Amino acid sequence: MPLAFRQRNFAVAYHLRDISAGYDTAQHASNGGGPFVTYSKPEKARTKSAQAKQDAILDAAARQFNALGVKGAQLGEIAANVGMVTSGIAYYYRKKDDLAAACFLRAIAVTKVHALTASAEPDVAARVARLFALHLGELAAMANGEARPLIGFSDILALGEPQLAPVLAAYIDMFRSIRALLADPAAKAQEHSVMVLRAHLVLSLLNAHRDWTHRFEASDYPRVAHLVADVVLNGVTRGADIVLGADPVLPAPPPASDPTAEAFLRAATQLVNDQGYRGASVEKIAAVLDATKGKFYHYNDAKNELITACFERSFDLQRHFLDQAEALDVRGAQRFAALIRALVCFQLSDRGPLLQGSAFSVLPDQQNRAHISRTRQQLDTRIGSILVGGLIDGSVRALDPALTAEVVHAAISAAAELRRWLPRADPASVARNYAQLIICGQLHASP
Repeated sequence: MPLAFRQRNFAVAYHLRDISAGYDTAQHASNGGGPFVTYSKPEKARTKSAQAKQDAILDAAARQFNALGVKGAQLGEIAANVGMVTSGIAYYYRKKDDLAAACFLRAIAVTKVHALTASAEPDVAARVARLFALHLGELAAMANGEARPLIGFSDILALGEPQLAPVLAAYIDMFRSIRALLADPAAKAQEHSVMVLRAHLVLSLLNAHRDWTHRFEASDYPRVAHLVADVVLNGVTRGADIVLGADPVLPAPPPASDPTAEAFLRAATQLVNDQGYRGASVEKIAAVLDATKGKFYHYNDAKNELITACFERSFDLQRHFLDQAEALDVRGAQRFAALIRALVCFQLSDRGPLLQGSAFSVLPDQQNRAHISRTRQQLDTRIGSILVGGLIDGSVRALDPALTAEVVHAAISAAAELRRWLPRADPASVARNYAQLIICGQLHASP
């Protein structure tokens, strides 16, 4: 792997590993006590009109970054959306990465405010419920035009330096706020890695809401927040209902027939997960494997075809484990538990990861996006059917199977990032504990 690429990966891993460090979040100003927070540059005094223009730039940029990714968005389009020329944005942000960093810091500040607000509740259950209610309330206000649009977090690693370091520091500070609200002083103290898993799962589900809330009306978001928080806290089945570790183990699919082609798929999948479709360039994909562009094109016709193949590979792997789980002659809860463990273990294995669902939203081919979105919904429906089977046989507690399938899919997708958060931990132990959090919930899991 080329030195520059290794150094960047090391820097990212270092920042995410050291989540106990005393980072200070960048200073943010509250927008009149409203439901959102605005980011402002402390080194430049702003008049009211200049501040309004800066906020408009951030609003337009957040929409563009969400639609096209950090690498795909263009300053010219952002400028046109606020009635400016591209050079006019330079008064506020010299480079696109400066603008993206400001968008990330504004969104991070909002989430941290929600975490701090929720932390005032008396216990973990109330805090988690409050956190999801605040988050979905923010998204509802955004959908109704009552709050400023905020960028999602999936593209943070697409930032270059020096912008990446302060954004990661602020993100980690926000992460620590969420981890703190999950701590229960009255309960037995849990080791650091378990608390990291708990916080990662909660934060990942907050991030994932943007992928599927469009299926609901904004007025329904409070109900969605309540149902999601219930799944996060109580899982799908109580720990006493299934014997953890004693359920059937689903066999992994056979190795790929062409290891080099498979290596390109894995490398592209990891880069798209980290930096989005446009951030995963041909040069970067080849660099991961110490390969030339010539070798890339020997195995792949074009990047778009490779990324499409990454999605199809991920879907085929999920189908394999779904087929295995559905064939089991056990109760629905045990089918579900076996499926979750198998998928999380695969994510953390040398053959992982699976492509994260958020990647499809910035694919350039609209027809391809529609196909991928439809396939993902079909796979979610199969997860929901397993839950319905458990509802019928009484092994799964009362819940909304369709919404729970969305939550579970997002949780499994987020497992791909666990190696970065816990690089020194045993992957098997991490997978087992994380799967148990999904199955039993934050209140009932005993990692």
